[in-house]
Amino acid sequence: MPELERRLTLFDLTMIVVGSSIGSGIFVTPAAIARELPSPYAMLLVWAAGGVMTLCGALTFAELGAMLPRAGGVYVFLGEAYGRLFGFLYGWAYFLVVTTGALAALSLAFATYVGWFFPLGPWGTKVVAVCGLAAVTAINVFGVKVGAIFSDVFTLLKLLGIVALIVVGIAFGSSSATDFAAPMTAPPAKAFAAAMVGVLWSYGGWQYATFAAGEAKRPKRDVGIALVFGATLVGVVYVTTNVAYLRLMSPATMATTPQLASVAVSSILGRTGGALIALAIIVSTLGTVGIYVMTAPRIYFAMAAEGLFFEQAARIHPRYRTPARAIVMQSVWAVVLILFWGTFENLISYVVFTDFLFLMLAAASVFVFRWRRPGAERPYRTVGYPVTPLVFIAICAWFLADTLRERPREALAGLGFLALGIPVFLYWSRANRASRALARRIPATRDDGDR
Repeated sequence: MPELERRLTLFDLTMIVVGSSIGSGIFVTPAAIARELPSPYAMLLVWAAGGVMTLCGALTFAELGAMLPRAGGVYVFLGEAYGRLFGFLYGWAYFLVVTTGALAALSLAFATYVGWFFPLGPWGTKVVAVCGLAAVTAINVFGVKVGAIFSDVFTLLKLLGIVALIVVGIAFGSSSATDFAAPMTAPPAKAFAAAMVGVLWSYGGWQYATFAAGEAKRPKRDVGIALVFGATLVGVVYVTTNVAYLRLMSPATMATTPQLASVAVSSILGRTGGALIALAIIVSTLGTVGIYVMTAPRIYFAMAAEGLFFEQAARIHPRYRTPARAIVMQSVWAVVLILFWGTFENLISYVVFTDFLFLMLAAASVFVFRWRRPGAERPYRTVGYPVTPLVFIAICAWFLADTLRERPREALAGLGFLALGIPVFLYWSRANRASRALARRIPATRDDGDR
């Protein structure tokens, strides 16, 4: 298997965890959550619950990433634990819908907020989205370290923007904006579950650091630390940001304010504040695009190296030492989705179910490996095992069951999409076996110069 260049540091990996989680979610989902949970304490509780789940997942994946520090991350965990079909279906879903759909949606969100400063029509928005994605793609083709620097800078900028929002809310907001003295009543289970959907979507993405393990300088040490520290930082940021929101407006006002962050800051800083938060969202979304462009192609690279994807995806650029063709292939498909689908909010809702299904299976693989490979080298062992992975698995299972019950169309569509990948896997597996058999039958030819 061709080797990728190992240049990612602990800081780079941590910024991947933070940057891939903090995208546009924290700016928009609190409004939807407020509609489900009008109590401020219930709102903070659901964000804290999402943080606990994310930390449990990060602690679990840290052991897996340290034990199997190869490019592809979750794809590798699933393939090693359950067989190549499960790994393939994960990569299949990520290439065709999950990552490329997210790239399309985030690129459009980036272009939409550019329209805050420069009026754009529908096609102008699409053109800006494509240009932004193309620029980020080029940056990541030029080298993993170049892409990591872009990721680091934009993640730090988005954190500065969120810190500014937190400071505005806590320092200049008012405790009278929200009645924290009102007694908290237990929210209905259905409302809490509905709110949890937005929370889990906002926290999602931390696992992307495992995709780039094959390019980490010290993967057995740094991947686990980055996952745990990054997940903790994201949880603290999200809960604190919601405290800031609640000091600027009541849950009832939040529930009716789609552009929550802009309105919240504008209430203190006026139109300048709205422009600043729009800029923060531009930076946040483009930064997350950069992380997805950099990390997800490592899945396709690993698949292609095993004969389960287009052969070109396994080729490394001779100069920049990156899986350049896999990066470009992903972005080209995302551009197609931008141009012909336009928006991806509805499409993404179909695949969140699929994403959490694979995350649950990947977390469960820690039990599989403890049983099958008790003597394997584990530079890091999950803190709180077996309770920690069980908490993550239980919340995932609850989320999947709730989706099946409340949104069967989305859940069944996701399962149907996965089913379509099975014949594709069988075709590639058969073609790969045939090519290997042919290679064994044909003797190597000698060059004339060797005679």
